[in-house]
Amino acid sequence: MTSESQTSDGKPAKTASPLLIVISAPSGGGKTTLCEQLLAARPEMTRAITCTTRAPREGEKDTIDYYFLDPAAFLKRVQAGHFLEHATVHGNSYGTLKSEVLGKLRQGRDVLLNVDVQGASAVKDRAMQEPELKRALVSVFLTPPSVAILDARLRKRGTDSEAVIQKRLGVARQEIAQWKHFDYLLISGTISEDLEHMLTIVEAEKMRSTRAIGPDVPG
Repeated sequence: MTSESQTSDGKPAKTASPLLIVISAPSGGGKTTLCEQLLAARPEMTRAITCTTRAPREGEKDTIDYYFLDPAAFLKRVQAGHFLEHATVHGNSYGTLKSEVLGKLRQGRDVLLNVDVQGASAVKDRAMQEPELKRALVSVFLTPPSVAILDARLRKRGTDSEAVIQKRLGVARQEIAQWKHFDYLLISGTISEDLEHMLTIVEAEKMRSTRAIGPDVPG
């Protein structure tokens, strides 16, 4: 699928087919900040809105921040195979609807998905069965240069106990070992450096021959 914009002469200009960008990172790796920066830098990109069974927090709105579902409705969607990925965290369920992602891709918009390593694996497995998703998918793993730096970041946040930090680091070691299963490895530096590298990845994927629109060449 291609999308169109206007050229200087008023004619429709075809652009590359849209991307489904999946970003994963260990806890404290900075993926939420990177996603916020990327969306601000590329207004034409949109995030995939997640379903959840948790109650809305103050200021959150249904269909804008999340799709808020009761547990029975969420389970029904799981059983029907509607989710690309889903998980239960701290007693609440979260999931990304296939229809949510495909709907936005079909509008010609790049879609950003912020998930953990397990969620990214589920999305990739599902994409292997769906040509439209497979063509759009780009997976990126973001991680600090070392576990020691990740440890320092977690402690700097000041929100977790020592036991929680150690648990997060244990999970992080397992997640970091999965980096080879992603299309790109982004070693985290400063916020601006991470954004610059991510924008480079997006531009490179837009120029990939399987997505790019070739020049007009008279026959």
